[in-house]
Amino acid sequence: MIQLEAIAATGQVALKYLDETGCCQWTPESYSYSLKGQQKRFEQTSRRGKRVSILGVWDPDKSFDYAVVVGGFNSERYIEMMDWLATKAAQNFEKTNQLTFIVQDNCTIHKSKVVQAAWPRWQAQGLFVLFLPPYCSELNPIEGQWHQLKAHEIAGRMFEYEDELTEAIVDGMIDRSVRGNYELDRLIINYS
Repeated sequence: MIQLEAIAATGQVALKYLDETGCCQWTPESYSYSLKGQQKRFEQTSRRGKRVSILGVWDPDKSFDYAVVVGGFNSERYIEMMDWLATKAAQNFEKTNQLTFIVQDNCTIHKSKVVQAAWPRWQAQGLFVLFLPPYCSELNPIEGQWHQLKAHEIAGRMFEYEDELTEAIVDGMIDRSVRGNYELDRLIINYS
């Protein structure tokens, strides 16, 4: 992995990091100050709702591609995202002659039989997947991006409905890309 990062630093390949995270309508309280003798308090919403998941691909300080769904990602949604990224990788290869490598964890949907069947198609477009060692999420720099999104963009807020949480996530992603001066692109996933 270290060698690939060194090669990526020379511009010979595009090295990106993929991961999924989820957010709940009841986000945890963040550290803050309150008046002496008073406890920080948030009113909870009337319904707990479903998790909102984000699947993202981070090219550090250059770009962030992502998709948001209510619920979680399955192999079908993952393939839809990867097909989109493979199209982008093919366009990048045509312009720069760079292959794209996506580093990801060993989640079962990343290695399902239907996903493995798609690997040759993605490779033909210049997109290759690499896997982190098991239980080594700290090696994936996108984890820091998720932490920042949750700690600074949506922390301490309660959302009545999943679409309100989704909107806050999208707004937070936009704000982070503006502050970080990197490209941001979102794939709209079908909910059917």
